[in-house]
Amino acid sequence: MELEARVTAIIARELHLDPKVLKPESTFEELSVDSLAGVAILFALEEEFHVDIPDAVVREAKSLGQVVDLLSRSLEGRGFARPNASAEAEAAAVEE
Repeated sequence: MELEARVTAIIARELHLDPKVLKPESTFEELSVDSLAGVAILFALEEEFHVDIPDAVVREAKSLGQVVDLLSRSLEGRGFARPNASAEAEAAAVEE
């Protein structure tokens, strides 16, 4: 099963939703994810993928697609970076 499908299945299970309603652009705000549900999703993702996801990284992920991207980078060995870190780095470089 591909990464996006696995993440979607986990989030759907934790939120008691049909996976078909979740899209990469689905935001956690739209899905009414509260802090308790967020923690449950985090633990489920860490268990499924055998990774430790930093809380700061998770708090900045705003959509299912961002979570998939974060996990993809980590599983490829690039580690976790904040979802908007590359955009912030580019902006800082332009300012210099």
